[in-house]
Amino acid sequence: MKALILAWLLVGFTGFMTLAQSPKSINPPLPGFDLAGSDARAVQIADEVMAAMGGRPAWDDTQLIAWNFNGLRKFVWDKYSGNVRIDNVLDDQTILLNINSDKGRVYRNGEELTEPDSVMKYVRQGKRNWLNDSYWLLMPFKLKDAGATLKYLGTETTQAGKAADILQITYKTNNLAPGVRHKIWIDKKTRLVSQWAQFGKLTDKQPLFVVPWDDYQQHGDILLASERGSHDLSDIMVFTGLPGEVFSDFTRTDLSRYHEAK
Repeated sequence: MKALILAWLLVGFTGFMTLAQSPKSINPPLPGFDLAGSDARAVQIADEVMAAMGGRPAWDDTQLIAWNFNGLRKFVWDKYSGNVRIDNVLDDQTILLNINSDKGRVYRNGEELTEPDSVMKYVRQGKRNWLNDSYWLLMPFKLKDAGATLKYLGTETTQAGKAADILQITYKTNNLAPGVRHKIWIDKKTRLVSQWAQFGKLTDKQPLFVVPWDDYQQHGDILLASERGSHDLSDIMVFTGLPGEVFSDFTRTDLSRYHEAK
């Protein structure tokens, strides 16, 4: 489904009042955020979303996140080191990579691949999957990422009939699909993301998809939502620690054996 080939983008935010977006801000933008091109109201709402999700310190302190994307791929991501484990649910393939170095190892069809071009092919595939699938889980924390521009589009109701403020996000840098834009509904009462749409081009009038963003649960010190219509997420877990072999051993492990963050 082409709608799934969305872009994740790596970080940012800019602004209206220099003081409000100083390094001492409670939710400072990541370097490269387009503050000058963003609306002050949109930036304010992005900060409200971060607070509703648990707050920036809680997000920064969250290190290890696991999830299952649409029953297709299982991920474990170490935010601090950049290590990612990807187990493909439907076949015998595991990719162990580092998203910062773009290096990794690949196990496929009963053996570890050693041919450099094949390894590179699947490591790159794994990173594309991580970029896409992590955005489906973590987008509310990424509103002030590098390369992002935020616009406030006013108010609207969701498909579920809830009143919401509308944000638009576009990116100057986009690792998967240049030119896409995102429309995000922020619930008027909870200040949580409640619906999300992606458009294939900046000028497109009709979205590739519109999905709910619902079923929030506490994981450690942050909230994460699992419901995305026909593309739900599952097995969401946050850990304070995991054994090193999770990121080095191809043997698939049952993460439920380990203590989740409280």
